[in-house]
Amino acid sequence: MVRPAATAAGPTLAVIAREAGVSVPTASKVANGREDVSPETRRRVTEALDRLGYVRRPRITAGRAPALVDLVMHQLDSPWSGAVLHGVEEAAHEAGVSVVVSAALTRTRGGRPERGWLDRLRARGSAGVLFNLAELSTAQYNWLDRHGIPFVLIDPVLEPPPGVPSVGATNRQGGVSATEHLIALGHRRIAVIGGFRRKQCSTARMAGYRSAMAAAGLRVPPEYVRYGGFCEEGARREMERLLALPEPPTAVFTCSDPMGLGAYRALAARGLRVPRDMSVVSFDDLPQARWASPGLTTVRQPLAEMAGTALRLLLRTMAGDRPEEVRTELSTRLVLRDSTAPPRTRAATGAPA
Repeated sequence: MVRPAATAAGPTLAVIAREAGVSVPTASKVANGREDVSPETRRRVTEALDRLGYVRRPRITAGRAPALVDLVMHQLDSPWSGAVLHGVEEAAHEAGVSVVVSAALTRTRGGRPERGWLDRLRARGSAGVLFNLAELSTAQYNWLDRHGIPFVLIDPVLEPPPGVPSVGATNRQGGVSATEHLIALGHRRIAVIGGFRRKQCSTARMAGYRSAMAAAGLRVPPEYVRYGGFCEEGARREMERLLALPEPPTAVFTCSDPMGLGAYRALAARGLRVPRDMSVVSFDDLPQARWASPGLTTVRQPLAEMAGTALRLLLRTMAGDRPEEVRTELSTRLVLRDSTAPPRTRAATGAPA
């Protein structure tokens, strides 16, 4: 049997109608859940819809909120995720939108794209998707485009393709603010512990650090630039290496709050105190920054506001309103607590400051 051809974006209702032997209006009634169709006709059309892979999605019109959107997150068990969920939930409540939340690795360990969440997205008929910290492959971008599913990225891992909307924070300026604060206190030997080398937000924060150091006429020794993978243990390890240098820093900028706490651990293991022996500034302003002892000076990025902005941008996109600027950045600000102070006359290890 030769089946009717489908478009690149999937079968049209006309194709479904021909396959099921019904009219296009009848196929449309079944696809949209209408009740005025006989059971036998509904069965034939439903089988054709499933067999040919028709994507059921709510009709999006200007001024009308969709019924369902997906939020796909890298993980759900972190303070970061909690802040993003809070922002999306508030914006969704205001818009009358239902949100399905899932944690999905966008790549398998073998490096191949993972398709399970794509198939579930298609089966649900979601009107749009928010991706948080997701690393999408070219094949996955193409799949979303081919099926006509609008999407917005929240803090994308890598630079997204041209035209893909995203929402983030002023990471570079945050790195500048953190470093300038330490310079203003009198520090000259300032180290940095970044996240991942290729992650967009990490490279931006590191660039801000370098910019502030250059503007102050301060040299950045290569051994002062470290990467801790955005995790507490990685930063603890790199902080130990910094302390073992012949001329250790008097201050450190860590590119996330968990890494700031990792630096705390390394210093405590040596009997050193913050900020008496080492000043520490971090990035995020997650709850643990407030709970730390001493309280962690950090750059606040507005995670909940970023998430809410992303949802509102997604709704506009689904209504046909394409934004002029595809990249939206919300302002960061330095939150002063008790982890920074002027340097001592001698560095933590006894080397001249």
